[in-house]
Amino acid sequence: MKPISTLLLVAALSSVTPLASADVLLLDAIEQAPANSSEGLVRPRAGQTMDAVRARFGEPEKELPWVGEPPITRWVYADFTVYFENEYVINTVVHR
Repeated sequence: MKPISTLLLVAALSSVTPLASADVLLLDAIEQAPANSSEGLVRPRAGQTMDAVRARFGEPEKELPWVGEPPITRWVYADFTVYFENEYVINTVVHR
């Protein structure tokens, strides 16, 4: 009886392995490339001001009004969206 239960346990554990594998997300690839490297897309980095972003990247295609408290503003460019808290960049998300 013991060999059968061991066999069932091994069979159950081997069927779980495919479920544990995962795909690499685009976000992981973006995070691995530095924000302003020659390997990745040049984009605003955290801490830059709105004026610095506008000077470096030009006018955004779309400026969405702030929401919440503290105010969070979004600027949409062709390749990425920049999120600001007050006037400082908090994150840049690259479009697929």
